Amino acid sequence: MKKFPKNLLDGYRAFRAGTYANERELYEKLAEEGQAPETLVIACSDSRSAPGTIFNALPGEIFVVRNVANLVPPHEPNADDHATSAAIEFAVCSIGVKNIVVLGHCGCSGVKAALDPSILPDGGGFTGKWIDMLSPVASEVAADRSLSPAGQQEALERKSIANSIVNMRSFPFIAEREEQGRLSLHGAWFDVGSGELWVMDSGSGDFFRPDPTHA
Repeated sequence: MKKFPKNLLDGYRAFRAGTYANERELYEKLAEEGQAPETLVIACSDSRSAPGTIFNALPGEIFVVRNVANLVPPHEPNADDHATSAAIEFAVCSIGVKNIVVLGHCGCSGVKAALDPSILPDGGGFTGKWIDMLSPVASEVAADRSLSPAGQQEALERKSIANSIVNMRSFPFIAEREEQGRLSLHGAWFDVGSGELWVMDSGSGDFFRPDPTHA
């Protein structure tokens, strides 16, 4: 029998002695009453951009969906497997979240693959098919010769966030709730090195840094 990764067991023991011990009543309440988070965060699988850490969230506070490059596919009700779409549907229709945040980050390898498919496995694999939904936006960014490769990367990371929000509005249950004022869609981009969060203006699509010291 292979040994379970030691660093994970060490982390679990620290969690039991620290976080769980301090929040035991909250965990017991969540186990008994279930979850009722108000916000769904769609984030990248990247190990450097954990939403719970970035937003300092308590257990039960945010519902999180993570995938390569924090993408949301368009509404496609067919026989394919739709893990991300199913999670969004569950969060909106079953849990009743009031906010959805698409959270991107700097240095996203999935976004980089949309600009440079050579880094994908031979034939593209599952990743290539998934990232392909960014192709139209990637072509637009790649055509801008005023941007350096790093500039193109960051531009696409941010444009992909807006693109995912557009795709979300193709889901009837999201469009209906947003129109009724029961659901708000948001975009954000996290700079791993500086720890800064940039929030997307819903009108212009531009990103700005909120003052971290004020509400």
